[in-house]
Amino acid sequence: MIKSIFANKGWVFKMIIYILLIILISNISGIVDYFIHPEIPYFDEEHLIIGSVTGIFSIILGAFIIIYVNRLQKINIERSKLLKELTQAKVRAEESDRLKSAFLANMSHEIRTPMNGILGFSDLLKTPNLSGDQQQKYIRVIEKSGERMLNIINDIVDISKIEAGLMKMDIKESNVNEQIEYIYTFFKPEVEAKGMQLFFKNTLPAKEATIKTDREKLFAILTNLIKNTIKYSNEGSIEFGYILKMGSETVDQSRNTELEFFVKDTGIGIPKDRHDAIFERFIQVDTMDKMVRQGAGLGLSISKAYVEILGGKIWVESEEGIGSTFYFTLPYTVELKENNSTKDNEVTDNTEDHIKNLKILIVEDDEASEMLLSMYVSGFSNEIIKARTGTEAVEICRNNPDIDLILMDIKMPGLNGYEATRQIRQFNQDIIIIAQTAYGLSSDREKSLDAGCNVSTPPTAY
Repeated sequence: MIKSIFANKGWVFKMIIYILLIILISNISGIVDYFIHPEIPYFDEEHLIIGSVTGIFSIILGAFIIIYVNRLQKINIERSKLLKELTQAKVRAEESDRLKSAFLANMSHEIRTPMNGILGFSDLLKTPNLSGDQQQKYIRVIEKSGERMLNIINDIVDISKIEAGLMKMDIKESNVNEQIEYIYTFFKPEVEAKGMQLFFKNTLPAKEATIKTDREKLFAILTNLIKNTIKYSNEGSIEFGYILKMGSETVDQSRNTELEFFVKDTGIGIPKDRHDAIFERFIQVDTMDKMVRQGAGLGLSISKAYVEILGGKIWVESEEGIGSTFYFTLPYTVELKENNSTKDNEVTDNTEDHIKNLKILIVEDDEASEMLLSMYVSGFSNEIIKARTGTEAVEICRNNPDIDLILMDIKMPGLNGYEATRQIRQFNQDIIIIAQTAYGLSSDREKSLDAGCNVSTPPTAY
């Protein structure tokens, strides 16, 4: 403990001052009497011994007092720090619990609602003597409910991958103008159905609009932002696009350039104290539930994560009752590789005939998925063979070496799709194997390719 005191120079100085004060106090009476009665020798041997002993005792006592006070101060500092950390942990725990409750309530509503639509209108399709128009109306409701549920699941998968640090970039050449025009065409009917107008703005010529970025993530960012503006706008217009912005000069006198994208609406607007909060998970603009709106509150959070992964930033400028403008930036990278690819393979009539007459093995343990796949491939198959297990698939391949294509389910009881593919590759290297799985992680795709599959595709892509 004494060592800890002398490690602090401030305390060493205080200690010296304290010792001097103790010596002065212990001999104060002798000093006073000396000046009053200088003829009397007060500083004899007896007084000196008593004064010295008293001084030494006072020094030791003072040292222990200083040590004790120092320890109390450290304990108080540590206690204050610990109390602050506990308070912060309590706030985080309460916030986590609140978000969890909000998530469960939101998911309950967001999943049950489309499920009720799917199951309810599927049951109505059984009604006798339905007209063709009624059937088509019910089918459209089922389709819309299914799309809504799929969007919710995709958002949950995406945010899970982001939180787990499994989200990776796939940087390729992408034409921004083409993406903007495609999104405009995609959302135009939905916007006009609400009595609103949709506009887009491309500022670069086609040759300069091709950048290197993750095309799918850019599409997801713009799509999420536009969906959000449609949700919170009931009249007026929506405009989106981008401008090229020149940054400040760097050391080598070059300039950092970036594309600044924007999505502008004339919707309900966002309170100023909510501008940062809306990018958090499970948060919606209409926090008081004055209007029930679809969505899990994940779209803006996913968009923010994607923008930051791609090296940009995102923010919003808004005023209640007037509208909002969302901005985000991406680096303007235009280092394009030369296209040295050879000419496309010629497609002959024989090739087309072969594609239309494939012998296909569908390995799927789920009956509904098997029926769906069978209907999808029936148009270009000559023969369809079905297997419910990996072991059965391997045996069928041994007995049918002329199979052209295998649609391999990955998750099956017993021998899974990975191991079944490995066993098939031991005696057949030419057959095309496509892994079809509901797994959403990029590592699962890599596992499929490592096992010997030619490509991995989620069932929703069929």
